[in-house]
Amino acid sequence: MKVLSVVGARPQFVKLAPVADAMSRHSVEHVIAHTGQHYDDNMSEVFFRDLGIPKPDVHLGVGSGSHGVQTGAMLGALDGVLEEHDPDWVLVYGDTNSTLAGALSAVKMHLPLAHLEAGLRSFNRRMPEEHNRILTDHAADLCLAPTERAADHLRAEGLSSRTVVTGDVMTDVCLATARRTAAEKQSRAAVAEGDYVLATLHRAENTDDPERLRSVVEALSVMPVPVVLTAHPRLLARAQDHGIDLNAGSISVIAPLDYASMVAAVQQALAVVTDSGGLQKEAFLLRTPCTTVRTETEWAETVDLRWNELCPDPADIVSSALRVRPNETDVAPYGTGNSADLVVETLASWDR
Repeated sequence: MKVLSVVGARPQFVKLAPVADAMSRHSVEHVIAHTGQHYDDNMSEVFFRDLGIPKPDVHLGVGSGSHGVQTGAMLGALDGVLEEHDPDWVLVYGDTNSTLAGALSAVKMHLPLAHLEAGLRSFNRRMPEEHNRILTDHAADLCLAPTERAADHLRAEGLSSRTVVTGDVMTDVCLATARRTAAEKQSRAAVAEGDYVLATLHRAENTDDPERLRSVVEALSVMPVPVVLTAHPRLLARAQDHGIDLNAGSISVIAPLDYASMVAAVQQALAVVTDSGGLQKEAFLLRTPCTTVRTETEWAETVDLRWNELCPDPADIVSSALRVRPNETDVAPYGTGNSADLVVETLASWDR
């Protein structure tokens, strides 16, 4: 079996790590195509190094641009890649422009398409990621759902016959990394002494509107404990455009962390404040309370279990982040760490 993985953004590299490892252990011929959607070293190459992912076989070097320009550039470059390698499966990950470009290129060339992390829904159609998810799921020959809730969404959309619940491969890499950092007494991520809140912001709804961004930053700045803000390039650019000082009050800005350091930082944090989908889930897996600065979440199980709280109003960020710690739970909605093996086994056995 020959599988071609299309990746391009930081969350996809993390998902790729356990899948690439499982492919190797199952003797699958695996081709990795990197679109270059995230091209900064801290957002890209460091993940390949630190997570032991094989060097990409193809690097398109697309870089930044508007959604249409970026997706179109990927499409123009991927056709030749897929024609050259002619895989048994094209495997796309998550919900980025790289996901949609890989999906469209595969179906136009009549190659079997599998979507990893299928069925997630925010039900917010203003999010570009929501359209990427839905279009990719409906184009896919195989929808690899991370949770039963995601599978329910796919069934409701008439996709039950091509849906398999595999669990979430992010669980595999998060738990394995947490065990390793604990054993090594990871020190690279000692981002602050004592109690601190770890924060990330990158979504357009929080960064593009200057008043919205200013309100979120002001809320973080008055936190009664230090706030370590890992600054995505989008956040830095928008803050500069809007004339907003991110290093205000309690906030200390640092560059994005490599994955192992980020896991250790979440483990050590008093709480997480974010608008990232992946970080909500990682906070839950590491049992660090999370506050999500959005009106909705794709990972509703984290809210149901009270380890995550939606906080659409920036005025509520402080009280939400410092709320009473939730009750401990052994519930494992995202699997127990063997999802990548299930993904590879499903690809090998599925009748195309």
